[in-house]
Amino acid sequence: MNIQETHRALLSRLLPDSKPDDLAVRQGQFHNVVIGSDRVVCLPRTQAAAARLPQRAVALRALAGLDLGFRTPEPLLQGGCHGTDVPFLVLSRIPGEPLAADALNDAQVFGTVATQYATLLAGLARVGTDETVRAVLPQAPQDQWRRFADSVRAELFPLMCHSGRLRAERELAALGSLPHLTRAVVHGDLGAENVLWEWKHGLPHLAGVLDWDDVTLSDPAEDLAAIDASYGHGLLERVLALGSWSNNGLTARIATIRSTFALQQALYAIHDGDEGELADGLADYR
Repeated sequence: MNIQETHRALLSRLLPDSKPDDLAVRQGQFHNVVIGSDRVVCLPRTQAAAARLPQRAVALRALAGLDLGFRTPEPLLQGGCHGTDVPFLVLSRIPGEPLAADALNDAQVFGTVATQYATLLAGLARVGTDETVRAVLPQAPQDQWRRFADSVRAELFPLMCHSGRLRAERELAALGSLPHLTRAVVHGDLGAENVLWEWKHGLPHLAGVLDWDDVTLSDPAEDLAAIDASYGHGLLERVLALGSWSNNGLTARIATIRSTFALQQALYAIHDGDEGELADGLADYR
């Protein structure tokens, strides 16, 4: 039974202006997202994701009040998080679509996208110094990478083959060189699927950014690593050239963080009880 059938009554109540058969469903790592005409409903896939809904709503409200130059989902209604009903979060819908895989083959599109990503990241760095924002968003813990490495060794190593453990150990060892930075707002999952664009006069314009579950005050290298993973090193280099970055080992930090993405996915998945995401994250370690 699909999501529309399982939650037909709930979705009819939350999305009254949309016909049930017209609803689109997007499956993310943490939520099933049902897309209506002007709003979306986030249905947590696990109990752990459901427990994070209230904090997610708080962060989204803070982001919605900022002048970032692009839209973020605005919480409209929340329910079921502390009772026996189905937990959900209703958000405003942002128009636009992720870029097609071949969009950057056009040189003008490539330059336009790079410029807008540089502007996006500059905006997140700017609001990261706003005391109102800093009072609401969580800061990355000083020992976050040590704790991550310890958790990978304890929880994921038993699921890996010998060569997989050796590879993971090399990737984890490099994390010890990362500094503790908390002066920028970091999306935490700035992959291509979470960035929406609208096309005007043959060029894409940044419409909004979705899925702020992992937002923290942290190191922009995390978001830059996601751009690298999604679009390749060429776009990353152009974004870095356009931004006013003080290097201080930035490119090395980007490479170090990117190398842990599969392990991050697998660790999230094992905590959330998501067997599919776990298998995908560990595919190169088994």
